[in-house]
Amino acid sequence: MPEYAFFKGEFVPIEKAKVSIMAHAFNYGTGCFEGIRAYWNEEEEQLFLFRMREHYERFHRSCRILHIELPYSVEQLGEITAELLRKEEARTDTYIRPLAYKATEGIGVRLHDLEDAFALFAVPFGKYIEKEEGARVCVSSWHRISDNAVPARAKITGAYINSALSKTEAILNGFDEAIVLNENSHVSEGSAENLFIVREGKLITPPVTENILEGITRATIMQFAREQFGLETVERPIDRTELYVAEEAFFCGTGVQVAAITSIDHRPVGTGKIGPITKRLRDFYFDIVRGKVEAYRYWCTPVY
Repeated sequence: MPEYAFFKGEFVPIEKAKVSIMAHAFNYGTGCFEGIRAYWNEEEEQLFLFRMREHYERFHRSCRILHIELPYSVEQLGEITAELLRKEEARTDTYIRPLAYKATEGIGVRLHDLEDAFALFAVPFGKYIEKEEGARVCVSSWHRISDNAVPARAKITGAYINSALSKTEAILNGFDEAIVLNENSHVSEGSAENLFIVREGKLITPPVTENILEGITRATIMQFAREQFGLETVERPIDRTELYVAEEAFFCGTGVQVAAITSIDHRPVGTGKIGPITKRLRDFYFDIVRGKVEAYRYWCTPVY
């Protein structure tokens, strides 16, 4: 459990960071959030926040969509985050959760004329999917939310009931995770992760117009795959059955990191084991986030 939170403009003991059951965000899901990881580098005895600026830039975009006015700039949010981790004396891989939400207490669905609030906490965090090197997944019966209904490009708290329905369906049916289709029956993403497949040695991923989160890990992989391994990414719609004939497939995201998919709807992906491209990208990603690759060190913000 964390010891502190940033709440109502100050650092407080975590037990004092409480929100009323009458809060608008609690009743209507009118909030947004980010997920940021910090990685411990044992050799340097340093904790690195990975791509913190990009996360807080996306956080500001989510707030804009929800008519939430943040009182802090991207730079100020970064300073608050680093200070929280220092107060926690964090020396292990850590997940950071910033939240912006409608704090007004009362009944009535709307986004305007409400009090906005910001909070932040951090917890030690390891794997999101236990079987990172061989996840068994299914195509969910639930469809992804659409941009003109509940925009998936914003990390809206209430929207994640869509993810929860998909994830629980998968787990209760004996799978590790779900792949979700959009309203056009094209592959969108996992329950809360972006998705890549490999065909004929090429990376393929759904474009941002397929109701996906504009993932920071997704962009990270596309960039270093091109720069370091000469692998170009094709962004295009993916049909369900194309999943069944892919040579490799993997999820990516801040939470899930990079997780190989080795079975979809009881069909093996490729050899049924983590593929060579996925493994290469996964290994390189874990070196990058711990500040071990000089070319991408600028993505890593030291806490201490």
